[in-house]
Amino acid sequence: MSKTPHDYYARKPGDHHDHHDHSHAHDHDHDHDDHQQPNPANEHDNGPPGDYEIMSRAMQELLEQKGVITAAQVAKRMELFDEEFPYHGAQVVARAWVDAAFKQRLLADGRAACAEMGAMLEAERLIAVENTPDTHNVIVCTLCSCYPRALLGMPPTWYKSRNYRSRVVFEPRAVLKEFGTELPDSVAVRVHDSNADMRYLVVPMRPQGTEGWSEEKLAGLLSRDMLVGVTVPRVSA
Repeated sequence: MSKTPHDYYARKPGDHHDHHDHSHAHDHDHDHDDHQQPNPANEHDNGPPGDYEIMSRAMQELLEQKGVITAAQVAKRMELFDEEFPYHGAQVVARAWVDAAFKQRLLADGRAACAEMGAMLEAERLIAVENTPDTHNVIVCTLCSCYPRALLGMPPTWYKSRNYRSRVVFEPRAVLKEFGTELPDSVAVRVHDSNADMRYLVVPMRPQGTEGWSEEKLAGLLSRDMLVGVTVPRVSA
């Protein structure tokens, strides 16, 4: 099942004007800082499994009971999946940090730019969104767990959880804070909703102190969570 492509927006605190992106069918602004509910940072991982995870587990158990597959075969397939999808996301963003022309191609046509680096995506479109001093981007799939697996590997449990999928739309600053990301009030938060045909990749701001770093070293600074937008890269003092 697919959704109509759209973004959800979080206004800056005190901002009473909506922001619209005319490349999407439905854009909305949300600012729900007054409704933050404190939760422990690990609640995203420790919450109950979602509907899709329950159905997946039930299907696996049924197939194992009928002798169609074994648990060992499932484990082996997961290992092969990790080998087939070698986490190109960090390399793609590191290239964008050092190559301005590549970054422009990535922002213009993410799928084509990733193909230049050997990353063949499963979705028809990849939209790369760049963080700036004024705007922070974060990704969600409100329906299930659509996610650029060829770039980031398997989605983490918290990304698939109902907790994250519902709350990040309405109180993104509260959710980001639980991941240790606190943004100034002057920074607007944009929440992008993935679907079956379209994926997103966050291009974080390159941190100060990385001048002269090699592309390989920059890639080592990046994590999956940064490219989803729940954390930001930092350089230790």
